[in-house]
Amino acid sequence: MSTDTGLELGPKSLSASIDDFTKENHEYYARQFERIQGKTGFAWSWNWAAALGGPLWGAFRGLWGFFWTFLVLELFALVQLGRGLWGDLGADQMARYEKLAANIERRQQQAADAVAAGNQAAADAALKVAGNLQKAADKALADAQAASAEALTVLGTGLILLLLIKLIEGFYGNIAYEKQYLRWRAKPDTLSGVGWERVAFGAFLLLGIWPLTLYRFTVSEPAEIITKFPMNKEWFTPVANWMEGWFDWLAVEFGDVFKGVTGAIRAVLDGLEVVLVETPWPVVMLVIVVMAWRLAGPRIAVFTAAALAYLATFGLWEVSMVTVALLGAAAFLCLLFGIPLGIWFGKSPRAYAAALPVLDFMQTMPAFVYLIPIIAFFGTGKPPGVLATIIFAMPPVIRLTALGMRQVPEGTKEAAIAFGCTKWQLLRNVEIPLAMPSIMTGINQTILMCLSMVVIASLIGAGGLGANILEALQYAAKGQGMLAGLAILFCAMVIDRIIQGMYRRRMENA
Repeated sequence: MSTDTGLELGPKSLSASIDDFTKENHEYYARQFERIQGKTGFAWSWNWAAALGGPLWGAFRGLWGFFWTFLVLELFALVQLGRGLWGDLGADQMARYEKLAANIERRQQQAADAVAAGNQAAADAALKVAGNLQKAADKALADAQAASAEALTVLGTGLILLLLIKLIEGFYGNIAYEKQYLRWRAKPDTLSGVGWERVAFGAFLLLGIWPLTLYRFTVSEPAEIITKFPMNKEWFTPVANWMEGWFDWLAVEFGDVFKGVTGAIRAVLDGLEVVLVETPWPVVMLVIVVMAWRLAGPRIAVFTAAALAYLATFGLWEVSMVTVALLGAAAFLCLLFGIPLGIWFGKSPRAYAAALPVLDFMQTMPAFVYLIPIIAFFGTGKPPGVLATIIFAMPPVIRLTALGMRQVPEGTKEAAIAFGCTKWQLLRNVEIPLAMPSIMTGINQTILMCLSMVVIASLIGAGGLGANILEALQYAAKGQGMLAGLAILFCAMVIDRIIQGMYRRRMENA
């Protein structure tokens, strides 16, 4: 009979289907699957083979999720058993006690030698130190004895855990296998039947993981090759020197390019700072509030006025405007390049596949690491801080723009083309409007990630509110740090609320 039984009905065809799937013991599994499928909640179904075999039963039946889950859980229980049976739980404290005892004996000998030499003051000092060491030794000995006494508790915990895991395996085995059967009915190329080669592979994995792990946690001083990777330490310095020379070569050969990038970013920053910092603050506040009112509505305007009043009240207006200039320049450049790249990647799967590793690198590399090449190529100051922020914050808008473009229904695009839309009209009037919710989410995420880099960028001289928070961290000035942090939050919220509100109002009026 064909394994494509998804459309067959009736008890005979069901039994035959289960026979095709299980290969062995199909009558038992037919009864259990019927019991499970006849219950709306949890079905009480016990499988002795799953309980006794554990991970190996999962490998035998092709349930690799079951295999890995219970391999780890059983290993955790076995580690507790091993520690309770063979582990020297007080070894660390006992070793400390022995070192302290040797030191006490040496101090006492020093005191005896000082008394013999007639130097009572030196003898008293040595005895005082020996007394203090004796207190520490007594505590270490007590801790070692207490740890050794916990062996029975650890052993009992391991036994209880192992019993509980075996119960879970027995009750969950048929449920997991029934789910595998349903997947096989829907997709016949899913693993089915039994396979001793799977058991052999599972046993190989188990023997490669369990013994080494148990040895590591039950032996007081395991071999160094188990705890430390056998690496060649002589490689680190030459490779680090080679990378440093490579950075220096790039900085020299492409210095003019880096200066041009820095100059362009500085021009954008200088323009924003002239508008936000040099212009009288009442004018800036009035313009921002009116712009919020016109673009996003009265509620956003009230929130904007309150946020700006907070900045002015606590004397953070100027540094906040510097931060807004940094944030605005970084966000503007992210959107300027990110949205077109996202549109391109959304329309070209091949280009997106090529760019995906780069986006992953930009988004997952720790933020502090960006500062190393930024300083090497662009120096310190505000433009390098903006560049570091751009690298960190651009991927979300690219990814979400590409996602929005890919989610535009093909039928809608075909209908637009049928009505005579050119490629440009299709993009401008159909694809971008339908992808706009995803694009706006990307803009929101990019602004928030630009905000998160403000403090880190201050480490290379970007200034603004990030410098205030950095100073608060250095001197543990908790109040100063919180006030500056709230100011950064309000700046980002004002920018985001105005942009999102402008989009909502446009959609409502459309």
